[in-house]
Amino acid sequence: MSNLLAARSQMAVSLGFHIIFTCIGMTMPWLMAAAELRYRQSHQPVYRELAKAWSKGVGVFFAVGAVSGTVLSFELGLLWPEFMRHAGPIIGLPFSWEGTAFFIEAIALGLFLYGWDRLPPFIHLFSGIVVGVSGVASGVLVIAANGFMNSPAGFRWVDGHAVDIDPVAAMFNDAWASESLHMVIAAFVSTGFAAAGVHAYCMLRGSKKREFHQQGLKLALTMGAVGALLQPLSGDLSAKDVAKRQPAKLAAMEALYETQRGAPLLLGGIPDDAARTVHHAIEIPRGLSFLAFADPDAEVIGLDRIPRDQWPPITITHFAFQIMVGLGTLMAAVGASFLLLRWRRPQLLNHRAVLGCIAACTPLGFLAVEAGWTVTEVGRQPWIIYGVMRTADAVSPMPGLQWSFLSIMLVYGLLGAVTCSVVVRLIRANERGLALGPHEPDQNAGELAKQAAHG
Repeated sequence: MSNLLAARSQMAVSLGFHIIFTCIGMTMPWLMAAAELRYRQSHQPVYRELAKAWSKGVGVFFAVGAVSGTVLSFELGLLWPEFMRHAGPIIGLPFSWEGTAFFIEAIALGLFLYGWDRLPPFIHLFSGIVVGVSGVASGVLVIAANGFMNSPAGFRWVDGHAVDIDPVAAMFNDAWASESLHMVIAAFVSTGFAAAGVHAYCMLRGSKKREFHQQGLKLALTMGAVGALLQPLSGDLSAKDVAKRQPAKLAAMEALYETQRGAPLLLGGIPDDAARTVHHAIEIPRGLSFLAFADPDAEVIGLDRIPRDQWPPITITHFAFQIMVGLGTLMAAVGASFLLLRWRRPQLLNHRAVLGCIAACTPLGFLAVEAGWTVTEVGRQPWIIYGVMRTADAVSPMPGLQWSFLSIMLVYGLLGAVTCSVVVRLIRANERGLALGPHEPDQNAGELAKQAAHG
């Protein structure tokens, strides 16, 4: 395994692991805050129990996300020293602000977890909202750095060095807004569907805490469904942005080998680089031209206009894009169906077939997120800073990077297993707690927390 392949593989594993916790950290605090708000409004203990249960999950995922995020920070310097030597002074600003947001999030989470019945109700609720705001801010600031890699700004490149550096312009680069919007919505969708799926699974298993899971499912899937219906609008903005800034990435996403006017949109298909064609694809005439430029007759640049040594890996990028779009479409359909049932036929939400469908959707959002980041990162290749620095020129010359990659895989495998075990134990502890009904006295919630803490 070459140094380049080992370094890229290690970053892929690290980022793929961390992005799950980033999504949860950005959006699950909003669920716990929404549950507490419902509790303050209705005084129904089930919402207090939901807020407490979700906050424990937030605490676990926050801790693991902090560890994996720290590892990523070190990997940027250890695996890509040339990149950091030039880009560090340019994109250091969003990373420093992200650190501030992280500390604010940690403080607010501590207040929320340990402030029940100790803080005034408004202050406690406000601390939960601060966790959500700072979590989203952390994600958006990190995405600003990734946006810089896709759309370099805030410097001039002269004789292999960056001059006239403007960190603010670099942070608010042309890719920042569309990437941030797309990622934030994806985080709400993935977390909402995952949380709803867990509640649906518990109901299918015959949980005695049916009211708890019913309300949790409704809150979580409402968030996920609204996000899933908004995501195509964000995707449209992203597609138009990529078409303008990174034509090679768009061509790889759609496996468009020849520049065309009225280019078709492909559904599925297997790219063939040698023959420069796509087998077994379904074509939507003029769909790509319309998607990219809002003009069905617009010209879309194909790979024939891109030097061969600057082609991204076509097959990986194309398949990842198809997976992302396919899963997003499926979740939008499930989300729309859920909202319709909740409005017109709410009793059907307890039907086993409906619960089974929701439970089956548990991992789909995270799979779509992983596919989307594959498109973003693989589709940018062979550049680590698009059009400025190649990935191969930024990698560390230190030998033996394959052992670092294997070590990271082992560590993350163990960390993932431990995290899953802890979350399962939290769910089981919650299931063994008191089954609160909508009108039972609130002091039962304190007894529930004691039982859950002692397993």
